[in-house]
Amino acid sequence: MQAKLSTMFQSLQVRNYRLFASGQLIKLIGVWMMFIAQDWLVLELSDNSATALGVVTACQFTPVLLLTLLSGRLADRYDKRVLLFAANAFWTVLALGMAVLVLTDMVQLWHVFAFAALLGTANAVETPVRQAFVSELVGTSLLPNALSLNAAVFNSARIVGPAVAGLAIAAFDVGPVFLFTALSSIAPLVNVVRMRTTDLHRDALLPRDERASARVVDGLRYVWRRPDLLMPMAMMSVIGMSLFNFQLTLAALAKTVFHTGAASFGLFSTALAVGALGGALSGTGRRSRPSVWLVLGAAIACASFGTLVGFASTYWLVVALLVPTGFCMVFFAQAANQRIQMGVDAAFRGRVMALWVLVFLGTNPVGAPLIGWIAERYGAGASIWMGGLLSLATALVALTWQLRHSGARLRFRVLPMPRFYVTSTDC
Repeated sequence: MQAKLSTMFQSLQVRNYRLFASGQLIKLIGVWMMFIAQDWLVLELSDNSATALGVVTACQFTPVLLLTLLSGRLADRYDKRVLLFAANAFWTVLALGMAVLVLTDMVQLWHVFAFAALLGTANAVETPVRQAFVSELVGTSLLPNALSLNAAVFNSARIVGPAVAGLAIAAFDVGPVFLFTALSSIAPLVNVVRMRTTDLHRDALLPRDERASARVVDGLRYVWRRPDLLMPMAMMSVIGMSLFNFQLTLAALAKTVFHTGAASFGLFSTALAVGALGGALSGTGRRSRPSVWLVLGAAIACASFGTLVGFASTYWLVVALLVPTGFCMVFFAQAANQRIQMGVDAAFRGRVMALWVLVFLGTNPVGAPLIGWIAERYGAGASIWMGGLLSLATALVALTWQLRHSGARLRFRVLPMPRFYVTSTDC
């Protein structure tokens, strides 16, 4: 067990990564608390409008759609550590401003929309830089473990944040939650300053003069010529847009279908995050690039469980189904992320990861308003199962293409345990 735990948390032996992960954990707990408080505030200010929730989600992710590719270019040209500090400092100032508005009862619905858009701008810069920075913190050999621990940190915060936020909103209202978010975002600023630049792994980068000429279009062409990178990105663009909207759909499900309070909404998010944490930790022992079949299988499982959540008719059945749904969501996203990061040249890492962030988060402005409209017109459950079926169809189309492209065959074995397997020499 000790050896297993040592392997699972191996990247934490690296001082710079330890500072990075601890700062992110503290900040993300506050961020997830803020997401719950923000959604609850929107419902209060809009008379329980699911469409308004869709709009605020679109405001939050539209900057990702517009700016992320440019941020990837910045990540390949400039010091990622400095860029991270600047983006997190901008986030801190914005969070403090929003906390003041809420605590003084001056907040209006348009304030929340504007705040979400500005925070989305900070995220559009910070997220691709942070994704690309991990390889500089630990090097290539520890990269799969570090990426899995990143997901574990994210989902640990996703467990703690919503649960604490639900209780805090019930006890103190939303204002103190926004204030805590602002204060927690100071942690990554301090830890980025404390990092040792001499310990960063930067040998694989392009020379300075070549980095200065790095273009967004070169990164796009690079991905287009790489089917092994293009397919997981294409799947994520559809699945992320149609199914990865639980921030919106679970709030509507709790409030309008089961008529529960903030604490019960927090339990939905916590159940999803518990499974997600398991999905993240399950990949910490991985040392090689995930196969395309692993990514495809995870996508199919993710879509299947997501569809079942939409059809669930009782509160506790939804809670139970959200655990395996969260597991499969993160297992799929993490396997796809690792397949991309471990297959990309270091010189293009910033731009490729920016494109990954774009398809992972940038599709939300397209999907969120539509999902919100479906939830308001046909019910929150319908908005979930429709997205699940579309995701399942996408994963099955991708599987069919990969089988034909590689000449592989899908088989089913009954004994000793029923399972599907692929006979192929192309992994």
